[in-house]
Amino acid sequence: MNTSLLHVYRNTSMGRETYLHSLYFCKMLNIGMVVYIPGSTHFTMNLDSETVRIDLDESYLTAPDCAAERLRALAASNGTDITLLGPQSSPDSQLSGLPRDFSFMTCPRSISDLSSKIRLGFIGAKVRHIVRSAGFPVLITGPVFKPWGNITVLFGGSDSSINAVRLGIHIAKRTGCTLNMLTYLEEDLSFYKNALEAAQLTQAVRQSVEFWHRFDSGLFKDRLYTVPHDSFVIVGAYGHGRIKDLIFGSKLEKIQATLTNNLLVVGPKARIPDFLHRPPALSTETGKMGIATPAVLAEHVAEPPLRPTFEFITESTSGSGASLGNNGST
Repeated sequence: MNTSLLHVYRNTSMGRETYLHSLYFCKMLNIGMVVYIPGSTHFTMNLDSETVRIDLDESYLTAPDCAAERLRALAASNGTDITLLGPQSSPDSQLSGLPRDFSFMTCPRSISDLSSKIRLGFIGAKVRHIVRSAGFPVLITGPVFKPWGNITVLFGGSDSSINAVRLGIHIAKRTGCTLNMLTYLEEDLSFYKNALEAAQLTQAVRQSVEFWHRFDSGLFKDRLYTVPHDSFVIVGAYGHGRIKDLIFGSKLEKIQATLTNNLLVVGPKARIPDFLHRPPALSTETGKMGIATPAVLAEHVAEPPLRPTFEFITESTSGSGASLGNNGST
């Protein structure tokens, strides 16, 4: 799999915000970016099991003559390597379909049918289709760029949310960010703990997660206030069995309408990129947007101290959460 993120560029003020989100994500994970500059309002993507046509609105064709220059200038200021694809990368470049071997893809809400109607609180059918079919996680960005300094996994017990926990642990180790979990209990707590145990994640969660916030009362959308405003949120989509869909079920609109955070959505076919299993290459540069220095990165890849077992976690279903700290207190 190509160690990069795919970004479809829109040369507008809103498109710049989305691009800044992608640049920051790539800088934090120390990966490159492939930027596609559309030459028409549609293109095709070759996903694992099918080819999907993506329809864009006319804003994606804004000012094509200066798109590449703006992309390179912003990338250079953030120290991120980019590769340009599409009509503006070379005179003969007319792509009928994009390759599928990316580690991640950025999907603003307007990559969809009826994009003029896309708003906070709604993700269109095309983005849902990509999430459902892609072999990579999909980054759905907030409306305005904001650096993030911690990670929150929304854990619902499904297979996809198990993979979201795995991905969260890997990204936390790579970036050095604090990792928290949030669960709105629709089953007995033992169900969620058993799901982690069956996935052999109990030990990793003990080592990596600072707080596991659990709630069994109140409104779901109100409990999302627990998620910090500067948190990078990772969620699993399309749960099965006893767990209802977390993202593309009844909770989608609540999450989108409540949180302006970036969402990294882990679909049912998404795989954790191989590079996340390896320590990051150390850069000699100090990032311009709060990125870790080489000394800090060296600390990030070290094995974290062992945290207490779940038996010592204080249960908290009505308030601030359950601590996974050294003393097991809330």
